[in-house]
Amino acid sequence: MDPALIGTRLVSGAIGPLLKKLLVTDGPGAGLPGEGRRVRLSRLVSFRGERRTLTDREVRTLAATLVERALAGPGEPPFPADETEAVTDTLATTLLALGDLDMDDVQAVALGHTTLARRLRAAAPAPDGLTTDSVLFLGTLTEWACLHILEFFTQRSTFVARTLVEQTRGQSELVAKVDALLTRTPRPDGRDTEFERRYRAHLARKHGRLTIYGVDLHHSPDTWPLDRAYLPLEATGPGPAGRWLAALDEPRDGDGSADPAPYAAPDTRAPYAYDEHVTPLRPTAGSLRAELALARHDKVLLRGLAGSGKTTLVQWLTVSAANDGRDEGMGYLRDRIPFVLPLRALTRHGERLPSPDRFLAAAGCPLTPPDGWAERVLAAGRGLILVDGIDEVPEAERGRARGWLRDLLDAYEGNRWLVTSRPTAVREDWLTPDGFTELTLSPMSRAEVTAFVRRWHDAAGPDAAPYEKPLLDALRTTTHVAQLATNPLMCGLICALHRDRRGFLPRGRKALYEAALSMLLTRRDRERDMGTPYGIALGEAPQIQLIQRLAHWLTLNGRTQMDRSRAEALVRAAVPAVPEAAAHEDPGAVFTHLLHRSGLLREPSPDTVDFVHRTFQDHLAAKALVDEWHIGVLADHAADDQWQDVVRMAVGHARPRECAEILGELLKAADRTTDRRTRLRVLVTAATALDEATEVAPDIRERILRRTAEVIPPRDPEEARELSSAGRAVLHLLPGPDGLSARDALMSVITATHVTDDAALPYLAGFARHESIEVRSQLMWAWSRFDTRDYAREVLAHLAPGSLYFTLRSDDQVDELVRRGIRPSSLDIREGLSCHGVAALEPLLEQTQYLHVALVSAGTAVASLLRDGDAPAGACRVPRLRHLDLYGAASPTAADWRAVAAVPGLRELALDPRHLDGCPDGLVLAQVDHLVVAGDDADLPFERIAEIFPGLGALLLSGRCEGRTYDLSPLAGLPDLALVELPGAEVIGTGHLPPTLRIAT
Repeated sequence: MDPALIGTRLVSGAIGPLLKKLLVTDGPGAGLPGEGRRVRLSRLVSFRGERRTLTDREVRTLAATLVERALAGPGEPPFPADETEAVTDTLATTLLALGDLDMDDVQAVALGHTTLARRLRAAAPAPDGLTTDSVLFLGTLTEWACLHILEFFTQRSTFVARTLVEQTRGQSELVAKVDALLTRTPRPDGRDTEFERRYRAHLARKHGRLTIYGVDLHHSPDTWPLDRAYLPLEATGPGPAGRWLAALDEPRDGDGSADPAPYAAPDTRAPYAYDEHVTPLRPTAGSLRAELALARHDKVLLRGLAGSGKTTLVQWLTVSAANDGRDEGMGYLRDRIPFVLPLRALTRHGERLPSPDRFLAAAGCPLTPPDGWAERVLAAGRGLILVDGIDEVPEAERGRARGWLRDLLDAYEGNRWLVTSRPTAVREDWLTPDGFTELTLSPMSRAEVTAFVRRWHDAAGPDAAPYEKPLLDALRTTTHVAQLATNPLMCGLICALHRDRRGFLPRGRKALYEAALSMLLTRRDRERDMGTPYGIALGEAPQIQLIQRLAHWLTLNGRTQMDRSRAEALVRAAVPAVPEAAAHEDPGAVFTHLLHRSGLLREPSPDTVDFVHRTFQDHLAAKALVDEWHIGVLADHAADDQWQDVVRMAVGHARPRECAEILGELLKAADRTTDRRTRLRVLVTAATALDEATEVAPDIRERILRRTAEVIPPRDPEEARELSSAGRAVLHLLPGPDGLSARDALMSVITATHVTDDAALPYLAGFARHESIEVRSQLMWAWSRFDTRDYAREVLAHLAPGSLYFTLRSDDQVDELVRRGIRPSSLDIREGLSCHGVAALEPLLEQTQYLHVALVSAGTAVASLLRDGDAPAGACRVPRLRHLDLYGAASPTAADWRAVAAVPGLRELALDPRHLDGCPDGLVLAQVDHLVVAGDDADLPFERIAEIFPGLGALLLSGRCEGRTYDLSPLAGLPDLALVELPGAEVIGTGHLPPTLRIAT
C-alpha cells in the first residue's frame, strides 16, 4: 500500500474519537486547573494519576485499532504482516510516553505536531528489529495522532485562549489541509516503494537466466533459468565458526582457505582452570554454502578461480533479494535492495568509480530512480552491494578501488557487502582492516560435479539423456577428465563436448578449449540451421585470427571490456590480412557477424564488448602472443595474477622449441627478482605450465622442478595454496614428515590437501599420526575434497584421534565413520547433512563428549541432534556430552533450548549472544558452569545470562570488544562466578561482585 493511503484512512473523523480517549475530559469533578493556567501533560492524559480511566492494556487496544484502520481496504500493506504485533506494541508505547514528557499544553502546541511526534518517539523505547517500512509507517501514524491531540488541547474550554487563538485557528486549518493533501500527494517513500517494485522485477528478469555452454545446440534454448542452473557451492576461510577462544596473542596458523574445524576439544578438568595447557582454542574458520555467507558475515571478500561460479553467485544473490528472500534459506535478504556493480564495466575507460546516485546508470540499468533514492536505501542499511571482479581492475588501479569502497563503508553502515576476486589478485588481508571476512570458493566436490552433470543433461533435453551415465562413469574412472571438472565452467564444457562428440572427449585443457571453440564457431549455427544471417560465412581459423586480436588488446591493457567502436576498429584493421575475411566487401559486417554469431563475444551494454568468459580471452590472448612471439611480455607478467593462465596456455600453444624458450625465460625472470613471493609465483607458473606443454625436454623439466623445490616448504598458507596450483607434480617435491617442525609439516600438508588428486592420499597418510593436532586437523578438514571412501580408507583410518574434532559435512561421511567403527569423542556437524544423516549419527553421538554444531539452516534443529524424537521427552542422544558449541548455527528455537537443558552432563556452552533470544522464560541450565559468548563487539545480555545460567563459574567473550563498556552489576547474583574475560573492554558496576572474582580485560 502506498503510504499516502494512510492519510485517507485516518482522516479526522476516523481517528479523532479514538485519540480523544487518551485525554481527560473537561467538566465538573475533573479536578483541572481554572481558566488561564497552563496544565502539565501528565495531568491531561487519562492513563496517569488518581483519576485514571484508561489502563495500559486499553491503550494498546486503542493502538491496535488505529493500526487496523490504517490497514483496512484495498492496496499494498505498508509493512510486513508478521510485524503487525510489534508495530502495535511500539505505537502503544509511544502514545504512553505522552504522560512522561516534561512540558505543558502551551509548550506542546507551540512545538507543533511534527516536533511533538519526534519528542514522543525519543521518550519511548526505540523500535527493535523492525523493517524500514514499519518504522516509516509508525512515523506517519504518530504524526497524525499528535496533530489531533494538539487540536484537542486547543479546543478545551480551559485552554489559554488569549495567547493561542491564532494557533488554534492554524491547527484546525492544518488538519483540513493535511487531510486533503494526503489523499492527493504520495509521500517520497511511496514513490520509493513503487520504484523498488519495478527495480526488483527488472533485476529478476535480467539476472534470472544463465548461459550454460553447449545447451544452445540442437534447437535448445540459449539460456537456462537460474533456479535450475544454480548449484550451491561451498565457501571456506578464516573467521569465527564455532571454535573456542585461545589465550594466545597471535591467531592460529592454518589453511586460510579451508581452516580446520575445531581441532581440539578443551580440557576442562576444573570448571574454570585456565592455564596454558587447558585453554580452549580461538575461533577459526568454517565452511558454509556460499550463498549463506552474507547471513553470517555482513562484509565478505570472496575469492575464486576463473569459472568457479563467482558471477553466478552474484546473480543468485541478486535474484534472491529481488524476490524478497523467498528462495529457500535466503530469508536474510528480505527487504534488501541489490546493487550489482561489475567493476569490468565500471572502469573500462579508467573513469572514477560511481557514487550511489550513479550506481544504476553505471551498471547499465535503464530505470531512473527518484532523486536521492539510492542514498536513502544505503543510509537505512537496506543495501546489498555486490562488487564483482576486483581482479578485473588493472593492478595499478586496485588501490583506488579500495579507497572508493572504504568511502562507501564509512558513509553507509548496516548494509551487506560482497566483493569477488580471483585468488591471488589482492593480498590475503586486503580488506580485513575494513571488517571483511575472507572466504574462498572450494573446488567442486565429486558429489557437486555429479549433481551438475545431472542438471545439465536434464536441461539439455531428452536427446542428451543417453550421454549422462557414460559421462558420470568417465568422471569416476578417467583421471584427466576428472582433473578438469573442478568448476561449473569446465563441467559445462565437458558436458557439451561429450554430447557433441557422441561420448568422446579430448585430452587436456588446451584440447578441450580448442574443441569448445570449434563447437561454438562453426558447428553452432550449422546445427541450428541458421544459415548466414549477416551474409558472412567464415571458417573456424579466420574467426579465431580475428577474435584473438581483441583478446590480445584486452590482455595487454589489463582489461576485460572495451568500447564497441575500438573492437570494431581492431577487427577492421585485421581483416585485410585474413584472406577469407577480406573477400567480404564490408569489414563492419565481419565484425557484426563475429559479435553476434561466434558465441564467444557479447555486448553487456550497447557500447561495450567482452568475452562470454574470461577463460576464452586468456586462451586466445595466449595464442596471439605466441603467434607474434611476444615472449618477453609473457616473462615480464609471469607473477601477475591476471596473466598466469595466459602464460600457462602460451606454453600449451607453443611448439617444442618455442616451449623450451618460454620456460627458460621464466627461470631467468625468477632469478632476476629479489622478492620471495614474486619468485614463488613465477616458479609455480612455470611448474604448472609443464602439464600444458606437448613436449618438454627432461633437463628443462628437472631444472624447473629443482628450482621450485627451493621454495619448499612454503612459509604460510597463502604460499601453500600458491604452490598447490602446480598440481600433482608438487607432491614429489614436498618433504616427508620425518624431521619436519610442526610449522613446516602443517604448511606441507596444506599444500598437499589442495592438490585434489588421489595421488596426494599416500603422502597425506604419512602425517596421520603426526604429533601436531593442527596437522591432523588439516587432514580431517580436507576429507570433503577427496572421494569419501578412498580418503577414509587411506587417511582417516590411520588418524590419531586424541582430542581432534571430526568434521562431518555429508551423509556419506557419517555412514563411512559408522561403517568403519570410528567413534570420535569430538564431532563438528556442518551444513550438508540430511535428516537421514542426522539420524545415522546415533552410534557416534553415544560417545560424543564435545560437539560443535554449525547448521545454518533453521530447518535442521539442534533438538534433533540432542534428543531422540521417538523417545519420551527428555531422552538424550548425547549422554556423555560435556561441551556444546553452537556458534555458527541457526538461532536455537525453544525446543532446541529445552533439548540443551536436558543434557545432564553439559558443563560448557559456546554461542552467539543472539541465541539467548530464543530461550524460553523460566528455563534454567543450572549444570552449565562455563559460558563462551562469541562475536566481535557483541552486546552481552548479562541479565538473561544470570537468569539462564545460575551456576556459572566462568564467562568469556571470544571476540574483539575494544572501546566497549560493560556493566557487570547483573552478575552479582551468581555465587560461583570466578572468572569474567572481556578482552579490551572497560567494565563498570563491579561494586557488588565478589572480591574473589577475577576480571580479565
